[in-house]
This record gives sequence, structure tokens and C-alpha cells, in this order.
Amino acid sequence: MKRQGDHLRHPLKVARGLGSAKDGTGHFIIQRITAIALFFLGLYLVGLLVSGGLADFATARGIVGHPLHATLLTAFLVAMFWHTQLGIQVIIEDYVHTPGWAVFLQLANRFICILAAIASVLAVIRIALGA
Repeated sequence: MKRQGDHLRHPLKVARGLGSAKDGTGHFIIQRITAIALFFLGLYLVGLLVSGGLADFATARGIVGHPLHATLLTAFLVAMFWHTQLGIQVIIEDYVHTPGWAVFLQLANRFICILAAIASVLAVIRIALGA
């Protein structure tokens, strides 16, 4: 039985039941939002590094210890690893065609990005608290 709109699809797509997964738009929007956030947070980070100069650890701890700086650094790290995870996910989906490898690489991508984000945020907290 033909559905409405099937006359626009290639017969092979109709036979296989393939088509849009209806998930790409959300992924695209989130990737663009994180890119915009990274642009502004990156400018902030460059400004912070330039204004801090080649500070010693005590000065850097004082800068990172300010609640605004710690919050924006944490936001930068979360946005960076989220954006990285999304980008690598697209690369794996586009270029890895073996199902077993694709699943393994997707899981490894997600695990590594989450682990790196947690470690980075904990480093900022540790520096900010002076531990």
C-alpha cells in the first residue's frame, strides 16, 4: 500500500523503507548553538589569557577562583566537549560503514568526551578552590 508522498521517493527507497530518520535537524541546531557559544567563550578565554599574561600558579588560581571566570571556563569546557562529540559522531556516521565498528566508535566517542569534560571541569574546580 502506497503512502501519500511515496510518488516522490525513489522506488529503491520505498522498497527498503529507508528515508529520513527525522533526527538531523536537532543535531544540526545543537551543533550550531555550541559553535556560537564557543566563538564567544573562546574570545573571552583569549582575553582572559592575554590579560593574565604569564602568571604564576597563585595568580592563575586567583583569576580562576573568581566565580564569573570559573563559571565561564566551565561553560567553555562543556560546550567544547559537547561540540567535539557531535562533530566526531557525524564523521563516524558518514565514514564508518561496518555496524560493529560504528557502534564501538560511537560509544568510545561519547565515553571519551564525557570523561574528558568531567576531568576538565574538576580541574577548574580544583584550581578555583585552591586544592
